[in-house]
Amino acid sequence: MYSIVHRHYIYLYQNQLTMNAENVKSQMRKGTLEYCILLLLKKEPAYTSDIIQKLQEAKLIVVEGTLYPLLTRLKNSELLSYQWIESTQGPPRKYYQLTEKGIDFLGELETSWQELNDTINHIRNN
Repeated sequence: MYSIVHRHYIYLYQNQLTMNAENVKSQMRKGTLEYCILLLLKKEPAYTSDIIQKLQEAKLIVVEGTLYPLLTRLKNSELLSYQWIESTQGPPRKYYQLTEKGIDFLGELETSWQELNDTINHIRNN
C-alpha cells in the first residue's frame, strides 16, 4: 500500500513541476513577444501575416488571435502606426511600422533586455 501511495505522490509532484514549468515558459514567451514584434518592425514595416511568419521562423509560435489585440494595444499606445497598401492579391493590407515613440520605447526595452541578460549570465556563471 505504501509504495502505491508513494508512487502516486511522486507522479503528482512530477506533474505539478511540469505544469509549473509550462506556465513559466508561457509567461516568458508572452513577456518577450512585444519586444520581438517591435524588433521586427524596426527593420521594416510589415503586414500581420509577415509578422507571424517571421516569429514562426524564429520558433516563437503566435496565432492571429494573439497578435491582433497586441498590435492594437501597441497602436493605441502610439508605439505603432499603420498604413494601408494596395495588394496585388485581394484587398489593401494594413502594414504596421514603429513610430518615433515606438523607437524610443524599443531602445528602453533593448537596454532592459541587456541588463536582464547580463544578470542571468552572471548568476548562471557564478
